[in-house]
Amino acid sequence: MLLADGRFASGAGTPILNWLDEVKWDANGLVPAIAQEVGSNDVLMFAYMNREALARTAETGEAVYFSRSRNRLWHKGEESGHVPKVHEMRLDCDADVVLLEVEQRGHTPGIACHTGRHSCFFQLYKDGAWHTVEPVLKEPERIYK
Repeated sequence: MLLADGRFASGAGTPILNWLDEVKWDANGLVPAIAQEVGSNDVLMFAYMNREALARTAETGEAVYFSRSRNRLWHKGEESGHVPKVHEMRLDCDADVVLLEVEQRGHTPGIACHTGRHSCFFQLYKDGAWHTVEPVLKEPERIYK
């Protein structure tokens, strides 16, 4: 049974386990997080989460990350309106990477990248150079006002 504070009660007389304790946090208290689109399985972005970000993601059903550059929680889409609805959260076999299965909202097709593209992984290495292979769906100046 899941309790309001994020802990699981595992049965009568057994200790209560906090699911966040199962994650292997790095020395800075962070865990890598990959956002993958439900349906297409496109990898949309990579970011970091701290304990509070992961807990808020589970609580709200929307992706919350920890911004290392801003040194604060970052509710994805707080400025752009491109909010990822989390359908599923998974933890890898080593418990040190989180995978979020998301539906990218706020624009059709979904925009996950601050450059206005569907995915942050829009550069392809080919013939000794990086090539842009995904179009800008919405100019950043029109996203961030």
